[in-house]
Amino acid sequence: MALRADWLPALAAFESAARHQNFAHAAEELHLTASAVSHHVRKLEARLGVALFQRHARGVSLTAEGRQLADAAGSAMADVDGVLRSLHGSRDEQDRVRITTLHSLVYTWLMPRLPEFRQRHPHIRISVDTEIALTRFDEGGPDLGIRHGPGHWPGLTAHLLMDDRLFPVVAPTYPGLDAVSEPAHIARLPLISDHARQGWHDWFRHAGVHGPKLEERYTFSDSTDAMSAAAFGLGAVLARERIAQPYLDSGRLQRLPGPALTARWSYFVVYPSHRRLRPAAQAFVDWVLTQVV
Repeated sequence: MALRADWLPALAAFESAARHQNFAHAAEELHLTASAVSHHVRKLEARLGVALFQRHARGVSLTAEGRQLADAAGSAMADVDGVLRSLHGSRDEQDRVRITTLHSLVYTWLMPRLPEFRQRHPHIRISVDTEIALTRFDEGGPDLGIRHGPGHWPGLTAHLLMDDRLFPVVAPTYPGLDAVSEPAHIARLPLISDHARQGWHDWFRHAGVHGPKLEERYTFSDSTDAMSAAAFGLGAVLARERIAQPYLDSGRLQRLPGPALTARWSYFVVYPSHRRLRPAAQAFVDWVLTQVV
């Protein structure tokens, strides 16, 4: 016997009634009346030529044939529901942008700007991954990244986002700050460093200070922690301008004497060259590239 489309409402009513063992509860779930559910079930029984429910004063219970059909109908409904949820989730994923980048950049540069993106694109959802490991852009991975580097990565399209500069900063309340009037004096301070490719030796050489004895007393893997350490008065840190700007604007840090050193590496927006960005990801790229002044 072939399953016809006009059987589906009756099967849906039967499946719900079988699950609840109650026509009234099934009616509530399906937004029908109990008499309508009962009508669907009787229509199904008439077509099949078997009784699906035993009716008694306390309600209904499945017959053996009813149990057999209930198991099949329940399994089929669950499969359809799973597919519908999957399709709905796939549609939702079209509005999600997955980004991989540095924690320091998210915390000090990207986060303050995201409210503007939300206003422009309220339907787009953002997922940000700040793991230290260099992320691969496999299927199911991030849509794009903001990387700090030379600008050339195999298999990736890279757009220059912004350059950077390095200069020393310190908490304005650091003791004896008045005595620091030239770059050479900075070498006397406890120095804070991170794992950046350019460091204090590069900056002192650029500032014309040769052969200083440097004491890098604190080292952090993340630039945000290094900046916070300086803000708490642990010493001077060689700051990247893009990361340091919120600290300077708030007065938690101030620049020390000496020139700014142009960083060898810049920030780039990257994504796989072999696949086209989804509209939501393209919208983010277009927006973020306008955020540098």
